[in-house]
This record gives sequence, C-alpha cells and structure tokens, in this order.
Amino acid sequence: MNKSGRLLVLFLVFTYNLAAQQETYTVNSINITGNKRTKTSILIREMAIKTGDFIKEEDLENKINRSKNNLINLNLFNDVNISTEKALEGFLTVNVKVTERWYLVGIPEVLLADRSFNEWWYDRGRDFSRLSYGVNIKHFNLTGNNDQLRLRLNAGFLPYYELSYNKPYIDKRKRIGIRTSLVYSTAKSMPYRTWNDKLDFIKSEDVNRKRFGAFFELRLRNALYHFHSINLGYSDINISDQITTLNPYYLNSKQNNLKLFSFLYDYRYDLRDNRQYPLKGQFLQAQLGISGAKDFKTQATLQANYSYYKPWTKKIISSISLKTRLSLPHDQAYVLTRGLGYDGALVRGYELYVIDGQNFLLERFTTKYKLLERTFDLSNFITLKQFNKIPLMVFPNVFFDAGGVKNYFPERSNSKLGNKLLTGGGLGLDFITWYNTNFKIYLTKNNIGQNGFFFGLQREY
Repeated sequence: MNKSGRLLVLFLVFTYNLAAQQETYTVNSINITGNKRTKTSILIREMAIKTGDFIKEEDLENKINRSKNNLINLNLFNDVNISTEKALEGFLTVNVKVTERWYLVGIPEVLLADRSFNEWWYDRGRDFSRLSYGVNIKHFNLTGNNDQLRLRLNAGFLPYYELSYNKPYIDKRKRIGIRTSLVYSTAKSMPYRTWNDKLDFIKSEDVNRKRFGAFFELRLRNALYHFHSINLGYSDINISDQITTLNPYYLNSKQNNLKLFSFLYDYRYDLRDNRQYPLKGQFLQAQLGISGAKDFKTQATLQANYSYYKPWTKKIISSISLKTRLSLPHDQAYVLTRGLGYDGALVRGYELYVIDGQNFLLERFTTKYKLLERTFDLSNFITLKQFNKIPLMVFPNVFFDAGGVKNYFPERSNSKLGNKLLTGGGLGLDFITWYNTNFKIYLTKNNIGQNGFFFGLQREY
C-alpha cells in the first residue's frame, strides 16, 4: 500500500473511533411536575425530546433549550426548569418542573378610543372623555388544555362587547384546533376618513356606526413550528346617512349597510425563543384574504412578514423585520383600506400619522443591549407563587426604519406622505417584566425633520 493509501486508512479509522466515542442516550422517561391544572399531554406536545428518542451528547443541550422555550411560549408558566439524569446503561431521564401562572384574570380596564397612547397624548389633548371602560375577564387554561375563554364588556366612548373561545387541540394527535368569537360594537364619535394623513373624527350624540361580527377559525399544527389556519368571518356594518355624506367612500357603496363575508388563510413558521420579546430565531407569516358582499367589489389581500433575531454576544442582539401588503382592486372601501399606522405597522418617527393606501412595504432594524436581567423574589411578602417573583430585563436600543405606501387615490385623503419613501430612527429603552409586559420609551427623528418622544406598552393579556 502506498503512502496515500495508508493515510486514508488511518483517517477512516480515526473518524470511526471518534464517532464511536460520541455518547448516545436513549430517552427512558419524561417526568413532569408542578402542572396542577395543565394536562401533561399539553406539555409533552411542546417537547423537542420524546420518550424513545436517541440523542447524541452534542445535541442534548440544544434540545433541552428548545423544549424550554417551547414551554415558555405556551404562556402558561412563570418558570420552567428541565434537568436530566444519565444512567450507566445509556438511558436518559428528563425531569421537567413548571410553576403555573394564575389563569383566571378579571380586571377593570380603561381603553383609549385612539390608535395609540401617543395619538391620544399629542393629538387628542389627553381628553379623558375619549376613554372606554369596562371589565376584561379571561381564563387562560379553562380545562387544562391551554384553552382560553374571554368575556369583554366595555362602555364609554366606544361600547364594545366580545365573547370568544380558543381551543388549540380537539383531536387525539393534538394537531387540529378551533377558535371562535362574537363581537358587537357601536360608535357615536368615530373616525370617518383620513385627511392630511390624520384621522378625522365626527363628534355626535347619535350612533353613527353599528357592527356585529362573528368568525370561526380552524387551525392545523402539523409540525412543532408550523401553523396553518383558515378563518371564515362575517361582519354586518351599519353607518348613518351623515357618515355616507361626509365620506361616500367609507363603504364605497350607495347603501348604508354592508354584510361582508371574509376568508383568510394564515401560515406561520415560528422559531423564536420567546414570542412576546424574541432575542433569537426567526418568524415567517403569510396571509391570503378575500372579502366580498352583494353588490360589492370583492377585495383580495396578500400580506407577508419576516423577522430575524440574531444574538451577536450574550448581551448584544440585532433584529430585522420586513413586512408587505398587496391588495386588489385599487378602488377600495375606506373601512377596508390599510396602509401604515395600524397594528404596529409603522415607520418609527411617524407614530402620529396614518398613511392610507392599497399596498405598503416596511423595514425595521433594531440593535439592543441587555443592560439588566434580574428576578426579584417577593416570597417574604407574597405567598402566592404565581405572583411572588417579578422578572425585569432592560434593553437600551438603537433603531432605523424605512417604508412607503402606494396610494392610487391620494386625493381622497389629501395625503402628503403617501407614494413617498419614509425613514425614521432613534434611541429607545425597553423594560420587560411580569407576565411579559413590555414598556418602551424612545426618541425619534424622521426624514421630514420632525423629532418625537414616544411611549409603547404591550401586554400578553
């Protein structure tokens, strides 16, 4: 055998021996404790480790971390700990200990009639008459199957009533789920158009809009991180003659009533470590929606969103998010037209604007630094374990956004910001605490020369 042949044999022998030395474990059992209400099968469904699995030593830590993140993302537990016990025979026992949250929550709530706190604070003069008030009752884990029941009753500026139920799994294989809801609302003073990229409100003592809505949603989770849903909805919208006169495009119809049927297909691929405040992973969402009614132009909408989160070190994290929306036909009812300014789809620095349009594209980039991560133990003062530990994380951050809206009828809203590139950037400070509450303050500057100091609040509830 020549020299090259001997070297090849030595390499193969070395590789074989190295592989043989990599210990492989067989998962003998998974023991779960602390779940007094939550069914064990709900937790097993989220585990990246299953009984009978063969796991290499080098893969074990990653599977444990992924299982822990999956359980945290159920939003059922304050704390999740996973440990392992290794036996000489190569068997592995996985121990999972969870601390359940308080699942039944009924709180008085005060809601703003406006899109955000910033709009109410700066543009509406901090008018307390524009508040809705009531009670929000929700059970996060009604039967122990991660099913949620909500009853919401609000009066005040915008009366609103909602009853909804969500059950993630209705089959033995835990792949198919359902969600359904009934909603009724009325409005006296309400936005009837967008003008100069701001919402125009009508002030009235008469009811100008009534809306009844219902939907049924079928969900499929065919893999651990892949989610599909089909939503069938119905909305009955009635507006006053005054609204039709002020804005004939509100329903884009000669009638004051619109009985709208809708279909929405939604796909999500979610590999984030924490859905409320992700620091690692990626998220992809795509939606196809169709809305139609008698004597009404059927509207089709395609929307996509992709986010990527990259930790460069243990403390420095960057994220980028891309979002787009395309819709047809171009001639749309005002009530169905959505550009930038709603549901978090905005260029930071333009919080006080609504830029209507049929299509939009948005990019958001953020780099943050983990300044503080600490859990405060209040067990000496609070005996309930669901409430006696308060986590706190603080992230200073810097960000830059860019986006734009395509508006085929800018004259309908006298838009100055539509069909233009919008950019904004600034500095912020995020506080993440109890039950995934995220409070943020930030300074911005946009490309029309305006500076701003804004607030944000996101709650899991």
